[in-house]
Formats: sequence, C-alpha cells, structure tokens
Amino acid sequence: MREKEALTHLGSRGTEYKTEYDPSLLETFTNKHPENDYFVKFNCPEFTSLCPITGQPDFATITISYVPQERMVESKSLKLYLFSFRNHGDFHEDVVNVIMKDLIRLMDPKYIEVWGKFLPRGGLSIDPYCNYGKPGTKWEDVAWERLWLHDLYPEKVDNR
Repeated sequence: MREKEALTHLGSRGTEYKTEYDPSLLETFTNKHPENDYFVKFNCPEFTSLCPITGQPDFATITISYVPQERMVESKSLKLYLFSFRNHGDFHEDVVNVIMKDLIRLMDPKYIEVWGKFLPRGGLSIDPYCNYGKPGTKWEDVAWERLWLHDLYPEKVDNR
C-alpha cells in the first residue's frame, strides 16, 4: 500500500523519460526509522551525460550512499532524475556535485556521498567523489574522514 504522500512517479503507467536535466523529478517519502543511523545505497551503472565542450557522451557508474534523516528519496524518481542528465552537458566533477547538492536540498540527509566512475575517453578515466556530513553533528567528522580515505583501497577495475 502506497503512503498517502504525493509520489507521482511510483506506479505510474505514463512514465515520461525527460532527457534534459530536471531536479523537479525527485520525490521523497517519510523515513520510518529516523532514529536509526543506516546507509541507503544506489548504484546506477548506465549513467550518461554529455561532455560540455565536444557534446560526446560520457558513460559512468554513479554510486549514491546516504544516511537519511526525516525524508528519503524515492527510487523511481531518482532513476528518472539520473536519466534526465542524458543530454546535459557538464564536466564529470560537476555532475557528481550537482547530484549531491540536489539530494541535500531534497532530503536534508545526515550524510551523503556521490561517486562517479566514468569510462575512459581519450585514454583517461575520471572518478570524482564528493560527500557531505550535516554540520554540527558526528556526520560532519565522518564526511571528512571518508573524503580523506575515500580511495585508500581502490577497487579492481575490470570494465575499463
């Protein structure tokens, strides 16, 4: 049974896939366990955006991990939002920061991190990482530590 919240994408048979960046696609629902600290992780292995200079497509896996507070992002709306970058021209570093800032504005999480693993173009891959911890909380310290150590143990890369 769906919550009585205004979730317009979930369960809709008339889904429209916008191909221009649109943060208004994002929707939230109430976190039923705000007293608990826990991670929610999304992996989007088919993310696409455009190079702002050449217009060539950039492909990436975008990973979003967050610790919710009162609100949580609804997954179908997140999928539609990420798809809306399809014809959006931005540098890799900008893309992950825009995603993070949009989700902070949307949910006001305790903690969030966004990591882009972009496939190489011109023989070079770029993997920007950004994070945020709510100021004045333990999550602010967690953000600094995770940023400092974010690539201490890099994963094996077998898809590039």
